[in-house]
Amino acid sequence: MSSTTASASPPVPGTPASGRLPWGSLFALAMTGFICILTETVPAGLLLQITHGLGVTEAMAGQLVTLYALGSLSAAIPLTAATRGWRRKPLLLLCILGFLVFNTVTTFSSYYSLTLAARFFAGVSAGVLWGMSAGYARRMVPEPLKGRAMAVAMVGTPLALAFGVPAGTFFGDLAGWRSVFGILSLSALLLAVWVLWKLPDYPGEDAGKRLPLHKVFTTPGVRPVLLVVLAWVLAHNILYTYIAPYLTQTGFTGRVDLVLLIFGITALLGIWLIGVWIDRHLRPLVLVSLAAFALASVLLGIVSNQPGVIYLVAAVWGLTFGGAATLLQTAIAIAGRESADVAQSMLVTAWNLAIGGGGVIGGILLETTGVRSFPWVLFILLSFALLIAWRSRAHGFPAKRL
Repeated sequence: MSSTTASASPPVPGTPASGRLPWGSLFALAMTGFICILTETVPAGLLLQITHGLGVTEAMAGQLVTLYALGSLSAAIPLTAATRGWRRKPLLLLCILGFLVFNTVTTFSSYYSLTLAARFFAGVSAGVLWGMSAGYARRMVPEPLKGRAMAVAMVGTPLALAFGVPAGTFFGDLAGWRSVFGILSLSALLLAVWVLWKLPDYPGEDAGKRLPLHKVFTTPGVRPVLLVVLAWVLAHNILYTYIAPYLTQTGFTGRVDLVLLIFGITALLGIWLIGVWIDRHLRPLVLVSLAAFALASVLLGIVSNQPGVIYLVAAVWGLTFGGAATLLQTAIAIAGRESADVAQSMLVTAWNLAIGGGGVIGGILLETTGVRSFPWVLFILLSFALLIAWRSRAHGFPAKRL
């Protein structure tokens, strides 16, 4: 049985009986994740409009994404550690208020520097939010439902990537890029009301149980999970960031939307399957997901000029990565025990490092060895992640729940 703070906390009003999920509360967390991811990624689809609106170059407009990631990266560990004694509901509301305020600033700002600052502090809100959301979801349910609750709470991420960004881009073309951020601000306001209405509150971590950061990092199982996060997410982001040039250079110009649609649909299927099985089969799900993605990478490297192969690989990619966040957050929550929220913040940091690293390493590969090296680099990274997960039988990805 897991010994996380979540399982140790006494029941509070609003906590459901065994066998039931608090759907309204979990969907509120899912919506929080949806707004978080959409705020981060939608500038990519509105890049040309932002360029003209702020009077900057495309490269400068692209820094709106970079500053958000830097905010998340810099805030995740220190602010999660600093606020781990705070009650959970007020902290969540403060993060949502951050999205409301800073997306509103982005909506109306005509100054590039002010917009960058707003993006950075929106990222700070996201860093704190991701550090606490998984633990919040786990505390709402009894032990047998913790993984399923996290799967529901995390569904906002694939929804934002698969449908939110295309919808935001489409609406931005119709009504302007500022209106998209205005809608995100309004959504944050409505979400705050929903959270006040539906979510139960929980105490923060007891001061007497707070471990120093270095002891959380050296807790058995935490480091193996972080290594798997780095390798797995790095492999994903090399391909995801440069999927357009990859498809173009392999003869599939104009099929980026279709490939990403297949990825998005199968990612949703993947997170549903993870939600059904995660509470009983965490370790096998991680191993199978990594092995299948690695084999798909080999197939992509051997046969990359057949549409059927490309679509098959996109389907396997989405199916195996859709539930990755839920699998990895569950694993580190179990490994982190009483310091699960701080361990989650370390996962957020590793995840953002992998996102940035995917852009850098993929760009270097693109300019040197070309896109045909992508599948083999992915295979090496995924094989490394699979080896770490396989060896972490006692802690990290245990054969038996601790």
